Amino acid sequence: MFKERGFYRGVNLGGWLSQCDYSAERLDGFITESDFAQIARWGFDHVRIPIDYDVIQNADGSMKPEGLARIDAALTQCGKYGLRAVLDLHKTQGFSFDSGEHEDGFFDSEKYQEYFYTIWERFAERYGALCERVAFELLNEVTREEYLPAWKRISRECVRRIRAIAPGIDVLLGSYCWNSARTLPALDAPYDEHVIYNFHFYEPHIFTHQGAYWMDASFDRERRVSYAESGVSEAWIEDFLAPALEKAEKEGAELYCGEYGVIDVVAPEEAVKWFRDLHAVLERHGVARSVWSYKEMDFGLADARMDGVRGELLGLL
Repeated sequence: MFKERGFYRGVNLGGWLSQCDYSAERLDGFITESDFAQIARWGFDHVRIPIDYDVIQNADGSMKPEGLARIDAALTQCGKYGLRAVLDLHKTQGFSFDSGEHEDGFFDSEKYQEYFYTIWERFAERYGALCERVAFELLNEVTREEYLPAWKRISRECVRRIRAIAPGIDVLLGSYCWNSARTLPALDAPYDEHVIYNFHFYEPHIFTHQGAYWMDASFDRERRVSYAESGVSEAWIEDFLAPALEKAEKEGAELYCGEYGVIDVVAPEEAVKWFRDLHAVLERHGVARSVWSYKEMDFGLADARMDGVRGELLGLL
């Protein structure tokens, strides 16, 4: 299964093939071979690679050979340094977790849904044989509850199509409210034994996202909160994750925390306290995970500001 294939301690390559300007300079230079080597030296066993459709698919639904070649190259580097990879579709035509992307209509549009299926069928053809070291994450962070009925139907059809080509590859599936652990019980039972439940964890936002410029106007961006003031503890995290843990146990499914982290506004020493409590819970339940994010993106583990605590943090991750 997922952990047995070596997906346990990962890091996100955010901002590389996603959430960027799509320039050749960014796509070719933001993450290079030296970064894969560093990630392996730090003891991670896999990377999660967020990918926007803009990199790999044209507006008419046809695939971009140069975009697929970039993924090929990334997987070659993973192989060279003993890393596995989760291919995460971070944005698809008609939907993004970020409203600022102005992608609309996916859940009502058969055309957009076919474009989505096309991506995963092409990925299955190209990477399905690499099931021991590659996994698929269908879509990053479905947002609204109203999308859930359509998302259940779409994701099931997508897995069916993937299975016709790549029967053994692991597929990660999350629920609404930005992959909240609290909404994971709303998902159906997994399609098969190779579907893994996926959630993200940035709770509470008053601590992990304080000062975040992208939060909406209802969020107090000026407020600053220490870890002690946040009210978080190991027991609090255990309680928050309980619905996801119980759902996974009920369905006999594995769990994956695909994103988690603390914004760079927070002092590194304070962030470590949050990571310590979260990892105590994840370890107790054997939950695989991938920290957000390797570099920059307001959460960078490799950033110079983390130099004083990185050794301690890597020991927790």
